[in-house]
Amino acid sequence: MEILETIGFDLGHGETAVAKAIVESIDPPQMLEINNKKNQITALGWHPKLGYLVGEQALIQAGVTQLTISFKQKPNNDPKYRETISTFVATYYRLLKESKQLEGGESSYFYIGCPSGWSISDRIEYQKLLQEAGIPQINVVPESRAAFMQAKEAGKLEYDKLVASVLIVDIGSSTTDFTLVKSLEEIPIDFGSNTLGASLIDKAIFARTLANHEQKALLEKVFQEYPHHQARCELACRKAKEDYFSNEQLYSDPESFARGFESINEQIYFIPQVNKLMMEEILNQPLPELGHHSWVRSFSDSLTEAKEKLEKLGIVPKLLLMTGGASRMKFTHLLCQEMFPEPETLLRPDPEPERCIALGLARVGRWDLRAAAFKEEVNKLFSSNTLKGLIQRHIPELIESLTNPLTDGLIVNAVKPALKDWQKNKIRTLADLETALISRAEQWLKSERAVQIINNQCASWFSNKIQPDLAAQTDPICRKFQIPRSSLRFQDSIDPNFVNPELRIGDAILAETVGFIVNVVIGGGTVASIITLILTGHLTWPIALVYGASVMAAGMELNRKSVQEVIKTNVDVPSWVRSSFLSDKKIDDMCEQIKPELEKVLQEQLTADQEAFDKLISKVEQGLQKTLSTKVQSCIILIQ
Repeated sequence: MEILETIGFDLGHGETAVAKAIVESIDPPQMLEINNKKNQITALGWHPKLGYLVGEQALIQAGVTQLTISFKQKPNNDPKYRETISTFVATYYRLLKESKQLEGGESSYFYIGCPSGWSISDRIEYQKLLQEAGIPQINVVPESRAAFMQAKEAGKLEYDKLVASVLIVDIGSSTTDFTLVKSLEEIPIDFGSNTLGASLIDKAIFARTLANHEQKALLEKVFQEYPHHQARCELACRKAKEDYFSNEQLYSDPESFARGFESINEQIYFIPQVNKLMMEEILNQPLPELGHHSWVRSFSDSLTEAKEKLEKLGIVPKLLLMTGGASRMKFTHLLCQEMFPEPETLLRPDPEPERCIALGLARVGRWDLRAAAFKEEVNKLFSSNTLKGLIQRHIPELIESLTNPLTDGLIVNAVKPALKDWQKNKIRTLADLETALISRAEQWLKSERAVQIINNQCASWFSNKIQPDLAAQTDPICRKFQIPRSSLRFQDSIDPNFVNPELRIGDAILAETVGFIVNVVIGGGTVASIITLILTGHLTWPIALVYGASVMAAGMELNRKSVQEVIKTNVDVPSWVRSSFLSDKKIDDMCEQIKPELEKVLQEQLTADQEAFDKLISKVEQGLQKTLSTKVQSCIILIQ
């Protein structure tokens, strides 16, 4: 069955949120609701009549006899943990299907987040556990990747930031993860045991409130006998914390307090409260879970360690993204900015951290599917022989474009100078002239100027013939996936004097073609054909007419070929005759006369070397495939 939607399931230690993205659309994902709310406390309750309840309903429904909160952790073999996770996810899945918010079954692909520090084996084990909830298609991906994708697609990241170094700081309820995204690759910055979560602040508020409660002993007994009451009281502490960090300025007054409330019964109340002074004490008190360091010191130490690890890699992040519900705590912004100051590193806290991961996970799922389909479309182009046919079709035009400038260059740089040397008696015989012509022709063809001429013609051929036909194949793919057509195009033209870093592979194709043309002209008999043309048609027989008697050996008549050979090797025309026999004007006229013949010889010689051109076609095809593959990797991030 076709996958129609991707579901981003952010099962957090403190809160859970779910979002949905339609695969064949680039519209933003939509948040899904449970109990008419887009975010739910991660809570699972049992009611004797209503069965399992999740989120707020588990907290407020009268008659709930069991309540579990904040149960996300690395997968392990604890049966209670496994049952809690599996039951929570199964209940969420059932409620979403019953409310018709998702298709379910094979049509829905769930992307569930995990901390970046989890190993691949942790993710695999977590995925197996979640599949026990009855969801057929699940993929577990790092939450940092979701944060990056949400920032990218929500328009918070420019392309230069996307391909640069981005540090993601995800402050969750149970952990704080640091992930470097460099050139679109994720690199978790591992600090070993990571227990730095914001729920530790909740627990500190809980411990402080319980220690100061006038019915402390009674409460401890109640919590021991009825653990769900303790869970509710811990949630009241969390509410007080969140209220405080949402309105810090309000609670800077010693008489103002952010409060939570939980009623144990009609006589016993649990009312946690904090203000600025109290919160500073809590944030700076030693916590056993953090090795008896305070929360603030531990966070600051983690930032320092992250910076040191990045410095060893020679990396200064261009951007620092903050996400996770606890990233709303303003002091974390200040510490991040202090450790990674602007303008080298820009700080970007997510405006909706409680929804960021769910939305990002849905986007990651859609992106994965669309990116795979995009690669498949390009691979079809590779396997269809389309590129080979495209290049093959334009080879005659390449040959035609080369013959005129090569002819002009050979005449000016090889033929004329050699004839001038013979005219001035610097060359004795026509055989010597032949040797000189071959040497000059090969020398010039290997020269920088000749290579530049060939380079220019090949570049023009590539830009005007190959690229438009290639664009006709790649543009529809770009339109289908709604990315700029330029993503799979070369530049409109290749400037042979300028190697664009993005076009190195394109220029390699060009260099391959230039080298090939030089070798074909020199090694394929083309130069020899030019020599024959000049000596036979324009010098040998005119000399034979003048010196006919001297080319008769012992009264034996020579055939035409023999006469040519004897004249070429034996006749040394006197210097005083040469200038009149071959004046400057005659040299110019001869060059003008042989030009069309020389062009014809060059064109025929190049066209005849089919085997060599087949090799060129194959090499250019491979070069184009390599270039397009590189472009696919660089532009794939643009897919939504």
